[in-house]
Amino acid sequence: MYIPFDTVHHIGFISTRFAGTDGVSLETEKWARVFEKERFKCFYFAGELDRDPSCSFLSPKAHFMEPEIRTIFNTAFGVDTYGVRDRALTTQIHTIKDLLKDQLYDFIAKFNIDLLVPENALTIPLNIPLGLAITELIAETGLPCIAHHHDFFWERQQFKANSVWDYLNMAFPPHLPTIRHVVISSSASNQLSLRTGISSTIIPNVMDFENPPAPPDEYTDDVRQALGLAADEKLILQPTRVVKRKGIENAIELVSRLGIKSRLVISHASGDEGHDYEQRVIDYSRRMGVDTLFVSDIINDQRGTTADGRKIYTLNDIYHHADFITYPSTVEGFGNAFLEAVYFRKPIMVNRYSIYTFDIKPKGFQAVEIDGYVTEDAVAQTQALLQTASMRQKMVENNYRLAKQFYSYSVLHKKLMNLMI
Repeated sequence: MYIPFDTVHHIGFISTRFAGTDGVSLETEKWARVFEKERFKCFYFAGELDRDPSCSFLSPKAHFMEPEIRTIFNTAFGVDTYGVRDRALTTQIHTIKDLLKDQLYDFIAKFNIDLLVPENALTIPLNIPLGLAITELIAETGLPCIAHHHDFFWERQQFKANSVWDYLNMAFPPHLPTIRHVVISSSASNQLSLRTGISSTIIPNVMDFENPPAPPDEYTDDVRQALGLAADEKLILQPTRVVKRKGIENAIELVSRLGIKSRLVISHASGDEGHDYEQRVIDYSRRMGVDTLFVSDIINDQRGTTADGRKIYTLNDIYHHADFITYPSTVEGFGNAFLEAVYFRKPIMVNRYSIYTFDIKPKGFQAVEIDGYVTEDAVAQTQALLQTASMRQKMVENNYRLAKQFYSYSVLHKKLMNLMI
């Protein structure tokens, strides 16, 4: 379905949360910036919001970590479900679905929404009632919709044992005539078509490569001191959460084999996926003799001060002072940290996850590459990059030039407007 440009005035973004620095929140902000440049007004429905209250609709049950929603998730995707769902769970799901659907109708009426943009809410089933509510609402109203898909449930092992296949097939994602589906990679497009028969438009994640980052200011002069780095010590940044699919063991091994005085800095906490893997990373760092820092307590999306008086920096502040970026993820929906490293002109080590292999690397990007484990060649390349300024410069400038061509805001603008005809 094509969306008539002249009939849309108010756009309603829907997700479990629009807050902080997670990929969905960041990409939504970029989409909104493009829409607002074209004089559309953007509004937000979620279970957690850091947007302007005048254009926001807060629904606590929309959050994927709301206690009842979390109980539904844990029950539906338990390893002992054997594909059978208790009737009480069905009743609970539909009760919350009806509540959320009523709130979505109120959101649409309050802000006169003409176009819906569900952000990953019809993609990954962290909140099953929300996905069902959005699907039923679209079916009932016929409102035009651009469903923005970041990572599908079939991409993660944890969703394969479940008792909700009927809901997954119905709403993650739904196959309805008024929905235009947008994915962020060719692999996602292929799998969506193969599994559901749904065609999609590929719009990759982007950054503002037309406008390079501002140079570091005085606020960040003490970053290395705050992290406890010596003057001759390299800052190796792992700019991710501490979750298993990030493959942080490979970053630790790389640092341990460099033979260069270095410290591994991990920017984010483990988040909603438990702390067992974080303990694994701590233990592995100790065994490998790597000084690994977990600094999520002093990194936020806004500068500020902690309760005990320490400065809080943004991730951008840390990027400016990093010497090298590690990104050994085994699975990524796209790879925002790769683009961030390119944006801040930093050399990077990357595991050859599928999206990098099929969508990013063929464009000519350069990185230290591994394929599941650290090799002598990867260690030697990293050593050379850390010790040779001209080699670093050549890599980062090549990557920035390509990113400006393929992953800039102008690319996003063109592709989004092609959907609005």
